[in-house]
Order: sequence, then structure tokens, then C-alpha cells
Amino acid sequence: MKILAVDDDDSIRELLVVQLKKHGYEVMEAADGKEALAKAAGADLILLDIMLPGLDGFEVCRQLKNSQDTMAIPIIMLTAKAEEIDKVLGLELGADDYLSKPFSVRELMARIKAVLRRSSGRLAASQQTLSIGALRLDFNSYQASLKEKLLALTPKEFELLKLLVTNPGKAFSRDELLERVWGYEYYGDTRTVDVHIRHLRAKLAADPLLAEGIETVRGVGYRFARK
Repeated sequence: MKILAVDDDDSIRELLVVQLKKHGYEVMEAADGKEALAKAAGADLILLDIMLPGLDGFEVCRQLKNSQDTMAIPIIMLTAKAEEIDKVLGLELGADDYLSKPFSVRELMARIKAVLRRSSGRLAASQQTLSIGALRLDFNSYQASLKEKLLALTPKEFELLKLLVTNPGKAFSRDELLERVWGYEYYGDTRTVDVHIRHLRAKLAADPLLAEGIETVRGVGYRFARK
């Protein structure tokens, strides 16, 4: 997952970069509103300070949420301004969450994970079905069919497949898949993900291109790459 950290304070931006990378995220940086707008399309989530030179965070948020290319990217506002009216304005402009400075790294990471989960859920809710070649997923009934034949997927296999195919090309670590699909942070081994991936590939074997589309990313985890 790639996060854009936007703050004009070099020390805060450096702290964000270090901590985000420590928690496994890729990080981009922006020191002002124009730079944030230029880089936003490549992000999975944006940490956006309000008090920025030039375009402030409110205006950046407004423009991002009014653009077809960036409107779905979740935004967490970071600011030293804690007044209720500022929080309300940020949320009304489309921000997904609001965190006042100073904040703890633990709370920030928890907020990021929660917002990413909600964002993923909104994507699924906005789509009732998805077809990829001969594969059809029905998100309401949790049914999947391949070449018009129902696949006997367990609920977790369905959720895992849904997450991968709705984020084509995006590599997920095993820990991230555990958290996003199983809903908790896992501190033991991650073989349960490998087992479910193996079962998915076997159940998609009638269409080799789909089965092979679930790729292993060495040293990371898995991604879906449509062939």
C-alpha cells in the first residue's frame, strides 16, 4: 500500500515517512498543496495537513474529492487545529478521518488501518457483481462461478479472491491479507494465507489464465495480474 504524506513541516514529514515504512507501507512525500495534487493519483491513502503554504489542506481535499481520478482515495486530515468547526469542514469536504496533532504513532497506524478497511468495504458495496473473463463474482450472495459453473468457495476464499481481483496489480503482504480478510493482526506464521491461495488456484484450474493470474510476489506476498 502506498501512502502520500503531505506536511510542510520537514520534521513531521520525516517522522511519518520513518514510521510508515517501519509498518510496511510505501511512502510518497509532498510539502505543499500543489505537490500533493500532482502526486495524489498514485496513492492508496493520503495523510493531509491543513496548514499548507499556497493551497491549504481543505482546498486540496476539495479538489481531490471532486476529481474522478482521485475521489475514491481515502484522506486522513492531520492538523494542529482541533476546533470542532475545522473537523466538520474537513469531513464535509470528503475527508475520511481527522487526527489532531500531537498524535501517537500507534493511534495513527490504527486510524490508517481502519480507513483502508472501510475504503475496501465501500468498493465492494458499490459493486454487486464483477466479471473477469469466465469468472463471475456476486458480492451480495458470496457466490462465484467459472464458465457458468458454481465454485465451492469458502467465505474466506471468496473474500480473498475478491480483494485480489478488485485490486489488480497491487501486491499484498501475507500479514496485510490476514488483516484485510480475516480481520485481525496475526502474530503467528502466515501459512494460512498460502493454504487459501493454493486452494483458490486449484478451484480456478478450469481457466489456467485466471489461476496463474494469482501471482506470488517473492519476498512480499500475492497479487492478481490479469493475463
